Amino acid sequence: METNERKYPRFRDIKLSNFINKNTVRNVFFMTAGIFIFIIGVTIYGIILNSLEDSLEEEMLEKGFTELKKVNLLIDRKNFSLSIYEDTVLIKSYRISLGRNIAVPKTKKDDGATPVGEYKICSIDTVHKYYKFLKLNYPNLVDAAYALRRGVITQSQFDQLKFEFYYEECPKLETELGGNIGIHGIGRLNYIFKNLPFVYNWTDGSIALKDESIDEILSITGKGTKVVIK
Repeated sequence: METNERKYPRFRDIKLSNFINKNTVRNVFFMTAGIFIFIIGVTIYGIILNSLEDSLEEEMLEKGFTELKKVNLLIDRKNFSLSIYEDTVLIKSYRISLGRNIAVPKTKKDDGATPVGEYKICSIDTVHKYYKFLKLNYPNLVDAAYALRRGVITQSQFDQLKFEFYYEECPKLETELGGNIGIHGIGRLNYIFKNLPFVYNWTDGSIALKDESIDEILSITGKGTKVVIK
């Protein structure tokens, strides 16, 4: 007597090899191993680069300075660098990370861009989530005037920002221009980011350096230090 029952394989007869291609497994293994080796190699290369970097004190002595009295900072957005100058003499340069949006200068809040212009350090926070934070007086008068012409802020807001620019240490008025821009460290991920031999722009518009570099910069700067971003 014939039956129409379908024949299904018993579980014990199912073999894993029927579903997995050995060549695919081998390729995945080699690809994963290659990525892992690459990451290790990049990290080691970054560690070596950091170990070869001269300290600020060594750079100062090499250029004939035992102390710095006319410090100003130059931030170059195209070269991803922050340079310390004593008046017009270059002392030392650092690699930096910028805002995620590097195509344009900052013109409004939440645009992820780093501002361009002449600023100064207006406050210093030594207990910050990104280690230490040297706040800049953004927006300055140029930023405010440009925003006023474009209708981003009102005349009364411009007048308040102008007052704060001349009579307050840091701008306090919250406008569409945004704020809270500064130079800061990396914090808890410092060891990972400082050993990357390439630039990764991850901030909301501020300038980030490894924690050790922030310590060096803070040792020769203070409130009122001039910072030019170009």
